[in-house]
Amino acid sequence: MAHKKLNLPTKTCPVCERPFAWRKRWERDWDQVIYCSDRCRRDAASARR
Repeated sequence: MAHKKLNLPTKTCPVCERPFAWRKRWERDWDQVIYCSDRCRRDAASARR
């Protein structure tokens, strides 16, 4: 039985402050997902330098 997309967990990206939803490819490591995209991950890394 498929779930409704309205019931997916969400998080807020610390870089862009936008909410992003759970994705199937993040199923195993959803707890470790911090950024919504690779671009935000790069921007966070460059801001630390």
